[in-house]
Amino acid sequence: MAITGRFKSYFLRGLAVLLPTILTIWIFIWGYRFIQENISVHINRGLVRLIMLAQGIDWQNPDVRKPLVDFWVYGWGSIAGFLVALIIVFVVGALLASVVGRTLWRMVEKFIMNTPFLRQVYPYVKQVTDLLLARQEQERVFLRAVAVEYPREGIWSMGLVTGSAFKKLTDQKKKEFLTVLIPTSPTPFTGFVIMVPKEQTIDLDITVEEAIRFIVSAGVITPLRQQVALPQDSSARSE
Repeated sequence: MAITGRFKSYFLRGLAVLLPTILTIWIFIWGYRFIQENISVHINRGLVRLIMLAQGIDWQNPDVRKPLVDFWVYGWGSIAGFLVALIIVFVVGALLASVVGRTLWRMVEKFIMNTPFLRQVYPYVKQVTDLLLARQEQERVFLRAVAVEYPREGIWSMGLVTGSAFKKLTDQKKKEFLTVLIPTSPTPFTGFVIMVPKEQTIDLDITVEEAIRFIVSAGVITPLRQQVALPQDSSARSE
């Protein structure tokens, strides 16, 4: 029994140490493959066309096209498309930081919002990406992260403060209320909106961005300064 408990203890310790690293590496590999298979491949094919065009070679010439495609699309040259994709994202971000870039992008968004079908999907996709990626958008929508006893007393849930409650409620109860979104994991853009007395909330010493990561990861990703060491179980204490 002691051997089984010791094995379990050591196994869980090793898993706790290795799992974050493995998951981090897996996420980066998944992201790299996604970009390569859906974006880079088209960029690399365009590079092959440019190379053949610059050399005055007909695209229909298989003797020249096949070795170029094998290297630039399926070989080591495929990394070029990945780097080009990263540069394009950087350039777009730099352009959107300028007044001209923001003006042009508003024109593009206006076109999308006036296009059938696209306008039914784009606003919701944009809302999700803004919540997950745009820190300024998070800080604009959510004021801070708090802990609230919800859905019943004794159970604490993380909530995101969105503002003050209705004036009617505040006046009648003679106390300050907060409007709080209780998000669901792993999709923080859905949840329950509650109005709770301010004194019944606990401000958490974390940023809105850290709260979003905590919710998306179902509590796995906790800010280091908020982590509390769990007490060892009886098998670990008996070692």
